[in-house]
Amino acid sequence: MRKIIITVVGKDTVGIIAKVCTYLANNEINILDISQTIVSGFFNMMMIVDIAGSKKPFEDVQHELDQIGDEIGVQIRCQREEIFEGMHRI
Repeated sequence: MRKIIITVVGKDTVGIIAKVCTYLANNEINILDISQTIVSGFFNMMMIVDIAGSKKPFEDVQHELDQIGDEIGVQIRCQREEIFEGMHRI
């Protein structure tokens, strides 16, 4: 299992979840956990996914999700689980 953390933040619009999840499904990336909220019109989603089944390297997934974010007007960030945990360790 190779986990990555994906965060999506931006103004709420129709289709954000659909666009991100379609990309993940098309690239055989399994969603392990997902949390999503909308606060005062702003969309916030955090996903933990497993990219072990994907044929694409992490860097390609990261770049392509960044491009999707630009297309739909949100910021999409991807981090490897070990980097994310290291940054948030006290």
